[in-house]
Amino acid sequence: FTEEKLGQAEKTELDAHLENLLSKAECTKLWTEKIMKQTEVLLQPNPNARIEEFVYEKLDRKAPSRMNNPELLGQYMIDAGNEFGPGTAYGNALIKCGETQKRIGTADRELIQTSAINFLTPLRNFIEGDYKTITKERKLLQNKRLDLDAAKTRLKKAKVAEARAASEQEVRITQSEFDRQAEITRLLLEGISSTHAHHLRCLNDFVEAQMTYYAQCYQYMLDLQKQLGSFPSTFLSNNNQSSSTPAQSVSTPSLLASASASLPSVSNSIVTSGISELKSSSGNRKARVLYDYDAANSSELSLLADEVITVYSIPGMDSDWLMGERGNQKGKVPITYLELLN
Repeated sequence: FTEEKLGQAEKTELDAHLENLLSKAECTKLWTEKIMKQTEVLLQPNPNARIEEFVYEKLDRKAPSRMNNPELLGQYMIDAGNEFGPGTAYGNALIKCGETQKRIGTADRELIQTSAINFLTPLRNFIEGDYKTITKERKLLQNKRLDLDAAKTRLKKAKVAEARAASEQEVRITQSEFDRQAEITRLLLEGISSTHAHHLRCLNDFVEAQMTYYAQCYQYMLDLQKQLGSFPSTFLSNNNQSSSTPAQSVSTPSLLASASASLPSVSNSIVTSGISELKSSSGNRKARVLYDYDAANSSELSLLADEVITVYSIPGMDSDWLMGERGNQKGKVPITYLELLN
């Protein structure tokens, strides 16, 4: 080995196919490690928590259960809401927000658990299992190659016939052992393709877990938005402020309307267009539903995106709601989910 490094000895080169397989294995190992580590950072951004989990895992002990960030925020909101009073608008809103944050925290735990089982564990098994076996056999192949090259060097230096015959026999044996080890290594390396196929299935599982998580979060927030939208029109009842205060112009439904305005294809004109006209008249109008809406109670009407319903106003109704009719069904519908048609 030293003579090879000093350029004084010839080196038996591996065939191109084997070299390509070795390169593919190294590349797979490198990127698998990077993806695995960054996925861990994504699922658990806190480095101290990751180190703690690693230590408990190595000690084969269960890590203590702690609240994650959404759950902790949710608990603070609930405690604050109870302190301010569940009967007040702000206190009630805090409690509802806190409950939603806790549900998001639970979904976050499920994402971490599912991703660890279906994605991180297979990647780690490859690094700590299959690739370690490949590395072991590759080192053995290197030793067999050095034995072969050393035997070839002795054959070249042999002067006596007997010594030459012994060297030729040694070369044949070492060549056979080298070829056998090269075949073993090649078979192991060709398994990298099946590893890629397995990791692809694991990647699909990870994407599905993320999709489920984000869908749950979206639904939780949508439900929360509906609950906040059913609150009294202003926060004034919470603070008993005079009508001259700037807070009079702030209301939960108006905040929701402005939030809806940021969604694709929705603008403030959609929320306000024709509403005042409809309120001032007793006639009916057709409206297209912009998003799905699940009725919170029996007085509301569930909606499906893109369907067209009949809407009209009833004197004394909350300004952010209209009565909707679909066939024999009718109930209250939020105006932020509608686009009035001409």
